[in-house]
Amino acid sequence: MILRSTSPVLPHSLDEFIQWEPVDGFKYEWNDGKIIRFGKLKKKHLFIIRKLQQLFFHTAAFAKGGALIMEQDVMLSGIQMRRPDLAFFSGRQIGASATSDEEPVPEFLIEVISPTDDAEKVEEKLVEYFNSSVKVVWHIYPDNEVVYVYTARKNVKICTELDVCSAFPVMNDFDISVRDLLSA
Repeated sequence: MILRSTSPVLPHSLDEFIQWEPVDGFKYEWNDGKIIRFGKLKKKHLFIIRKLQQLFFHTAAFAKGGALIMEQDVMLSGIQMRRPDLAFFSGRQIGASATSDEEPVPEFLIEVISPTDDAEKVEEKLVEYFNSSVKVVWHIYPDNEVVYVYTARKNVKICTELDVCSAFPVMNDFDISVRDLLSA
């Protein structure tokens, strides 16, 4: 049975949530029994995501079968399912997932932050990412033209203008200046 977000019945378990197909255009995540709703994808966000995916097509990770996937369900633990804007899965992870019941956790995630995103929820997700096996997280703030590149919760590089954002140590050849990322 597929539950719809317009239904008065919301999922009560992670299994129900995974089967749920909301039809209202919002993005939802599951965190230990709580359903978290995020805003709709903005046009500017779509532009940024396309630019990042195009950049990814020129990396060694792409040549080795890796993928940079938009809004992929990511199981961080048995009770946390998040949908980052972009998640990098290596070719090895993708290949291993075909024969394993274990869900792969990407080592590199990108979130495009909206003015309506709750700062505490953004921070909560960052903590969850680094409590799992994520190694690099980018927080892109398009309206402020800044990118925060985290390699640990306490290790952040704040990039503006010509500063280069990098996915190192996950990918050595995935980098872009803030100006190039955000310009048309």
